Amino acid sequence: MTLRFLVVATLSLATAPAALHADDTDLVARGAYLARIMDCAGCHMPRAPDGMPLVEKGLAGGTVGFELPGLGTFWPPNLTPDKTGLGDWSEAEIATAITTGVLPDGRVLAPVMPWASYAALNADDLAALVAWLRAQPPVANPVPEPVAAGAPAPAPFYRVTMPAP
Repeated sequence: MTLRFLVVATLSLATAPAALHADDTDLVARGAYLARIMDCAGCHMPRAPDGMPLVEKGLAGGTVGFELPGLGTFWPPNLTPDKTGLGDWSEAEIATAITTGVLPDGRVLAPVMPWASYAALNADDLAALVAWLRAQPPVANPVPEPVAAGAPAPAPFYRVTMPAP
């Protein structure tokens, strides 16, 4: 069992400066594959006004929000290692958010983020995904803060509606 596996499996190490190395090309390549099949870019990649993905911005945060009934409107956050994204997060904090939906400040992610499905990632795949996120170029791109239910939200956003009973 490697130190890398222990750090991700237990998620108890506050800082892991040497536990995950973004220069581990096999690990980063596996993370890239996982990010692709998990469709991280589907929400976290900014889009141009015509809706086309801005590939050069990577996963710098979604420009289209999601309004969820009774919860509010949310925008997918910046997942790059910039300070406006995951730059101040530890590997364990990133792994916890991916697999439990709990952010470092204790907030819970909106249910549109499929963390419950991602909770099934094995420790090696989770380590690879975190390493790939850390290896991305940092992109400064603050996204809008969540907006409470019923409050006006800046467009564009998807409105999720529930059928009447």
